[in-house]
This record gives sequence, C-alpha cells and structure tokens, in this order.
Amino acid sequence: MKRLIYTTLLVSGLAGVMAPGAFAQQDSIKRNRRDLDYGIVKITRDGKDSVNKQPKNGRFVGGITFTRVDLGFSRLIDNGSFNLSPNNDFLDYKGGKTSTFSFDVLQFGYRFNSNFKVYVAGGFDWTLIRLRKDITIAKNSNEFVYTESPEHFSKNRFSSSYVHIPLNFEFRTAENKNGKRFYLVLGPEVSFLLNGKIKQISEERGKEKQYDNYHFQSVRYGGTVRFGYGGLGLFTKYYFNDMFTTAQQAGLKNMSFGITFGLN
Repeated sequence: MKRLIYTTLLVSGLAGVMAPGAFAQQDSIKRNRRDLDYGIVKITRDGKDSVNKQPKNGRFVGGITFTRVDLGFSRLIDNGSFNLSPNNDFLDYKGGKTSTFSFDVLQFGYRFNSNFKVYVAGGFDWTLIRLRKDITIAKNSNEFVYTESPEHFSKNRFSSSYVHIPLNFEFRTAENKNGKRFYLVLGPEVSFLLNGKIKQISEERGKEKQYDNYHFQSVRYGGTVRFGYGGLGLFTKYYFNDMFTTAQQAGLKNMSFGITFGLN
C-alpha cells in the first residue's frame, strides 16, 4: 500500500511539472490567460479573461490529479445494526483502529458553469479492519471459516483494496474575498476488488502477511457525500451491496466517514 502511495505521488508530481495546474484543477481564470491546461486535456478559449471571473460557456475539464484524499473510520452494519450477529461475531473489531483510506488519481468531466460540474474519477480505496480476536481467516476456502491461534496478535488486520470509479456531481458557491468556496460533492460509485489481505504481528512468529480474495465482493457499489470549505471537508460513504459473497454474512454492509482533503 505504501509503495502504491509513493508511486502515485511521484507520477502526480511529474504531471504537475509537465502540466501546470494538473494538481489543483483550478477553474478560476488568470488575467490574459487564453489556454486552460487541465493535465491531459488542454482547452483553448476565445474572449477576454479577468481575475476571479468565470467563463459563461461550459467546458470539458480533467486530467491526472491527486485529490479527494479520504481518511477516516469504517463501521460494519449487520442487517441495520452496529452490533454484530452471532454469525459475524468473529469479525469483532476495534472501532478506533478500523479505518478507511482512499484517493483519486484521474478525473474527466464537464463544467456547466461556475457553480456546477459533473465528472467521472478513478482511484484507490482501502478498508482496514482491526480484529479483536486471535483468529486467522482461511485462504482459498469455499466457505468463510477461520482458526483460533494460540499466539496473541498485537496486530490482526483484515483488509480489502479496491479500484473505485465514482460519478460525482459538484455544487459550489462563488468565491469569497479570501478566494475560497463551499463545496457539496455527491454521487454513486462502483469499485472492483484488487485483493484481500491479512497482516498479523506476534512475538512468536513476527510479522506475517497473507493475500486472498477472502470472499470480499468482486464488484462493490455505493455512494459518497462530501461537504467542505476550500480544500478541507467531511465525507461519508455507504455501500449498498453486502460486504462478502457468503450466505452466512448476508446483510453485512460497510460504511465509512471522516475527513477529506481536496474537493476540486
């Protein structure tokens, strides 16, 4: 995961050097600037531009970016309850250490006017569940089974990683005197499973990692709402289909909430 984040930062940095404005994706127009450069998309405008004045005509926007960085907590919802049923009690987790992390690296859309934009983005999403019990979930099994371990794990993390593709509708206010705006960004998203992972740390065996799909949904769909000011805001996500494909875990869903950095 760390290697992927470092690689993304490097690619985004190179894109920022090659195409100024690719990171910020700003829509404000500078004086005497006729060409709008949005990373992989460059659009030439006609007419005069002035500071803090938005063009009336719609335009395509997009490119390589590093934004909408979501950092927060995840919660499991078992058939409408935050309490796990007996079938799912083995997934009992530490709420303060069960987290989510995601970000977008690409986007392409259309700005209709200064206050409204629609765009499709692409990025990565992790859900990191810190299990309370000293168990090991079985790999390559037709059923969701586990074994109890004699060792005590100082860390027993059960996680999934997805590629997500959100369709976002962005509403924003006019700039205030500080050049900032309020944002409301919402829309559906679909995600595709990369892998599941177990990371365990114990005194007896040290650090161990295992990879499998662990019955996570191969395709996940849900929705996101973000609200913020400037480049900082709050988000919440809810996934409509079950978290796992097994019948015993039917009705077990996932939601998350936290802080988002970058709303453009």
